[in-house]
Amino acid sequence: MCAKARAPQDWCCKPLIHDDIIEFAGALPPMRAIAGLDLGTKTIGVAVSDGMRSVATPLETVTRRKFGLDAEALLAILAKRDIAGLVLGLPRNMDGSEGPRCQSTRAFARNFAVLWDRPIGFWDERLSTVAAERALLEADTTRKRRSEVIDHVAASYILQGALDRLRHIEARQ
Repeated sequence: MCAKARAPQDWCCKPLIHDDIIEFAGALPPMRAIAGLDLGTKTIGVAVSDGMRSVATPLETVTRRKFGLDAEALLAILAKRDIAGLVLGLPRNMDGSEGPRCQSTRAFARNFAVLWDRPIGFWDERLSTVAAERALLEADTTRKRRSEVIDHVAASYILQGALDRLRHIEARQ
């Protein structure tokens, strides 16, 4: 049975989870912000874009508990900012293969799609935490502060990569 059966007919059975960024781009309404998530085992980093989808901004880090509580916190953030779509960092192995962490991210997407009726896409997050750590070190951030913000800064790197690709797709159409 379609998870969206309770949604209006035009949404029922439309795929909400998109492996392909081009399909994700086509599912997004114009001129609306999107969010990016860096799903860790202990925390979820959250970043948001502007309405023009040009700049990703780190927002906050949600401490993970149970899926239901995590989803509730994320849904509140997404609703408050009227987010039109969600990009999840996909933690591929360095050789491009998918391991247990990718499976966990995909499971999160499937479970979250039951609760949220907007497009969800994936973006390769390899080295996003390394890039975020490097940027924070260059900004002379203390170790304590880095540990507090690293996840949502990494989410902004993930989201910015997706935004850049979405802008390129839009320019080619």
